[in-house]
Formats: sequence, structure tokens, C-alpha cells
Amino acid sequence: MNKFLIIDGMNLVRRIHAAQPNESDVSGLKERVNGACRKLLKFHQPTHVAIVWDGDAISWRKALYEDYKKGRKPMPEALANTLADLKAYLAEQQVNSIEAESEADDVIATLATKLASNNGEAIIVSTDKGFCQLFHPAIKQWDHFNQSYLTIEDMEQKLHIERSQLIDYLALAGDSGNKIPGVPGIGPKSAVELLKIFRSLANIYNSIDKVGSKQANKLEAGKQMARLSYKLVQLQVDIPLNVNLKQFRVETPKPT
Repeated sequence: MNKFLIIDGMNLVRRIHAAQPNESDVSGLKERVNGACRKLLKFHQPTHVAIVWDGDAISWRKALYEDYKKGRKPMPEALANTLADLKAYLAEQQVNSIEAESEADDVIATLATKLASNNGEAIIVSTDKGFCQLFHPAIKQWDHFNQSYLTIEDMEQKLHIERSQLIDYLALAGDSGNKIPGVPGIGPKSAVELLKIFRSLANIYNSIDKVGSKQANKLEAGKQMARLSYKLVQLQVDIPLNVNLKQFRVETPKPT
């Protein structure tokens, strides 16, 4: 069975680089990132591995909502300038890259979904909670920095919602990290309470007359934002991928 280790490139590298006291210091970064990849390969023993990078094109999310990811701290210049060298170095170590046109998330989601639907297993290496929306027992998520799987049970416990409600929850409460607005005036606590009672975003709006007047007014005023946020948080799982699985096969060392 194919077992694909899919590494969220910028999620891994920016976290490793952020541990440096000086953001202009990239000395030893290649070795630290490669060390992380070696550790991941040794632990998970995949048949295939790829590291997926964000591209420079404007994402469909940004085109849909101009403030998407607004105010996010830009990549340190020193890190940006060393990425090409880092990618080449990792390729020499048999960890090949996939370049997304814009955001890596949709490429990662598509890769994982395609593999799982073809009787393979995908392990996504990322701390991004958005991947929890991928419904398949053959898709797992690994937090390299905590050395643990991000389980659905952990997510449900942390957010106080069920897995199937994640997109509805983010559409209501928003996602400050990505500047997804949600419904103005409806925070995480209110979103959880509403979803406990009405189960889904659609049910909330279909039963708006049963919601308290104060919240109902906020929900009515924020209906377009809820609809927009619902679109923004969804991962695309069917984007075209011009890659061949053979490119990413893990080479087993030849016996000496």
C-alpha cells in the first residue's frame, strides 16, 4: 500500500526558522529542516514523500475576499532568499518539492484525498487545524513540533464541536489567523452554543425565528459574511495536479 508523507513546507520551515533568536540568521537552516525530514521519514516509514510550497499567485480566497490573511507577518527576507537553495538541498536528500500556484493547502488536500480514495494512506505534516475537515480514515495529520497526531477527538475537545461542524463553526466565529471574518458579534462561545442547539449553519438560518432576538439580529446582518466565510474555509480537493507519484518514491538504501 502506498503511504504518502505530505509536508506543509512553510508551516514546517517558518516554525523551525522562528526558533532562531535573529530572523536574519539562516545559518544551519538547511540542516535543521533536513534533520526534521529525516526524523519524519524514520518515524512514519512512508513509501512516498513530498514537501509542498505556497506559490506567488493570488489565491482564489484572496480574490474572493481582499482582507484574507491581511496583516499577517511577512516572511523574513533572509528566509525568502534562501528558499530556492533549501528546496534544491532537500531534493538532493530525496525530498522533492511540489510548487502550488498559490496556497499549498488545496494542493495538500487534493493529494491526500486522491491517495486515500485510491486505497493509499496520507499523513499530512502540519499544525493547521483546517485539515481536520478532510473526512477519511486513511488521512492522518501529524504535528512535528509536539511529536503527536492531531486527532479528531483533540479538535472536538478543544473547540467543543463535532468534526462535521468545523466549517460551520469557522463560518460563524471566523478564523483570526487567516482573517476570515465570520459573523460580526458571534464569537467562539456563541458559535458553539448555536451549533449545539441547531447542529449546522443551514439549520441556524432556517430556524432564525427560534434564535434569541439579539443573536438573530447579528446573524441576519452577518448572513453574507457567514456565507463568504463558509466558502473561504473550505479546502479544495479536486484541483489539477501535474505530478507523478513515481517522482516522490522514497528510495530504500541499497545493501552494502
